[in-house]
Amino acid sequence: MSTNHRVRWCLGALLLLAVACGGGSDDDDSAATTQSTEAGRPTGSITVFAAASLTDAFGEMATTFEEEHSGTTVELNFGASSALREQILAGAPADVFASANTSNMDQLVDADAVDGDPETFAANQLEIAVPAGNPGDVEGLDAFGDADLNIGLCAEEVPCGQFGREALANAGVTPAQDTDEPDVRSLLTKVEAGDLDAGLVYHTDVLAAGDAVEGVEVPAEFNVIAKYPLAALAASGNAELASAFVGFVLSDEGQSILESYGFMPG
Repeated sequence: MSTNHRVRWCLGALLLLAVACGGGSDDDDSAATTQSTEAGRPTGSITVFAAASLTDAFGEMATTFEEEHSGTTVELNFGASSALREQILAGAPADVFASANTSNMDQLVDADAVDGDPETFAANQLEIAVPAGNPGDVEGLDAFGDADLNIGLCAEEVPCGQFGREALANAGVTPAQDTDEPDVRSLLTKVEAGDLDAGLVYHTDVLAAGDAVEGVEVPAEFNVIAKYPLAALAASGNAELASAFVGFVLSDEGQSILESYGFMPG
């Protein structure tokens, strides 16, 4: 190869190398930026275990969260707080727990099953639900001691059952219930169907039932306020997304959704 040819070959090789290096740098920077953006946004799915009284509010909460966090899915599992707590302790896959009382959450904290400290995010109060038209002429808590009426409570081990019995004790009423339901929505369903003359549920459940039931207030001196704690779980398979959902519930937007369903601030 002549000297001129060798020089031209070397110059061409150097030029191609410079172009390749420059283009590769831009592409690498772009890719790094894209990965950083994706990495900073939680994606994937979580499962939220929530008290039955949160069914409607958390249904909207999950939908809104998914709309505002593309690439995410929030699965909801509702039930009695005590039953959900047992499922979590038994190893059921769950990422977030929202309880209708503090004692069930405390048991998870004691078992080191909670990530961080639980936050109280809402409150609720008891109300008597009667079928539309109030066929049993129920006027107050005294009705729950009337053996001639069909009366329902939540089971004693679930929050609405504990609070209901506490309110009745405050009023000096010995309950003569005909059924103990596994959670508050099961009790509400029987009242809606007219199978019961009255059931002691939460204010939010009376609102959720619409025209199917009527509410009879529990006097403030007898009523019990339920506090709702929320926490991400230590065994979560998507801790970042679980934390984001907890933050959303506690945010102004989340609190506004809860208020629209009749919940009080925690």
